[in-house]
Amino acid sequence: MHSILVVDDEPNYLIILSELLRDEGYEIFTAPNGKEGLAIVQEVDLDLVITDMQMPEMDGLQLLDKIKKGNVHLPVIMITAFAEVEKAVAAMQAGAYNYLSKPFSNDELLINVNKAVHHYSLIQENSRLRHDILTRTGFSGMVGKNKSMRQVYELIEKVAPTPSSVLISGESGTGKELVAKAIHLNSPRAEKPFITVNCAALATNLLESELFGHEKGAFTGAIAMRKGRFELADGGTLFLDEIGEIPLVLQAKLLRAIQEKSFERVGGSKTLNVDVRIVSATNKELKDEVKKGTFREDLYYRLNVIHVGLPALRERQDDIPLLVEYFVKKVADRLDKSDLEINKEAMRLLVSLPWEGNVRELENTIERAAILCDKNKITENDVQPESMGSDKKQAWGEELDLSQIIPAGTDLNDVLYAIEDKMLHQALDATGYVQARAADKLGITKSLLQYKMKKYGIKKKK
Repeated sequence: MHSILVVDDEPNYLIILSELLRDEGYEIFTAPNGKEGLAIVQEVDLDLVITDMQMPEMDGLQLLDKIKKGNVHLPVIMITAFAEVEKAVAAMQAGAYNYLSKPFSNDELLINVNKAVHHYSLIQENSRLRHDILTRTGFSGMVGKNKSMRQVYELIEKVAPTPSSVLISGESGTGKELVAKAIHLNSPRAEKPFITVNCAALATNLLESELFGHEKGAFTGAIAMRKGRFELADGGTLFLDEIGEIPLVLQAKLLRAIQEKSFERVGGSKTLNVDVRIVSATNKELKDEVKKGTFREDLYYRLNVIHVGLPALRERQDDIPLLVEYFVKKVADRLDKSDLEINKEAMRLLVSLPWEGNVRELENTIERAAILCDKNKITENDVQPESMGSDKKQAWGEELDLSQIIPAGTDLNDVLYAIEDKMLHQALDATGYVQARAADKLGITKSLLQYKMKKYGIKKKK
């Protein structure tokens, strides 16, 4: 039920308006003057205030001013005498939703009340959705309420309205493109193009043409003029994915295009001007690439005006249940399996896994499980990684007598901890602490090795 406050120093008007609005299903509060009306505003969650303009002590304009200081969105309808039109205009300029000149009809009042209440409901709903975005689902399909993810959402919200370049870093599969899209969709450029270039997918000559376009005859196969991604993104956002893979020979031209917002197509001499916001992403540590001489320092600083770092999924395991629910619903809609569900054992297993491929690997796992599961119910057997079900990898342990090497009564966690710690040290010692080689020896990724080294307190050897 919507709540309305009616403020009027004329008892008859107060009674008439109150009864009319109660008959329409509204909850009504009344006050005979502005001072008492303000006290109600401060104590009650209202949807609308209707106030007379001319009242002793605190008039309608003064009441409006105090209401707006407390809640700028709460709609206020002013009731004025015919001779008070100038004051009514002043009230509108001060934020009143509308004004009604006496005498007015019941229909005129109800139409304005309904519109004002509906308008306020939309504002409140948008506010709730915004809160939900920050605490649960993030932006543009991003899911998570972990502290690290909330910080990412807050940073996106601050950065999106600006024209500044943004560099997004994170392991493969953490959702870097989703962040880029969220920045675009929450920016003033949202109605303009969002254009993506994967800098790792093309050879140098093809990447240059992809970015800047080419003129007819610029090279073999250039049978017509073709616009590049910079032109296509004009007015919008250009997302340079895997920017760390862009060849050094192209970096100078890219830097100039970003700095001067101008470039020439391959094989052309005409300078083209564009207004493009640059958002880039990398799974490399670009500072290290700068030290190696494979990435220009000036380009790095031009791209890295704002930095958004995405956590790996193993660093926000409390988000896994949310992500699983989201992906189950998503794949259920796509596969038309409305009764698809996942059991508790499967969920517990998913939370315990390391997810080297991050959110992308988790989504693929859920999709595969949804397709292969029986009776639309995903169980722990459906979500086990292939390596866990490999006979080949388990064969070495079939003849192993654990009683010979593990003391009776030893806790399982202690055994697993000791074995993993020992294997990590052995692999690192055998490879001279070269992490890439040690990870390969253990059959895991370098990032997972680094995570486990941190977990067991294993320091890098200088």
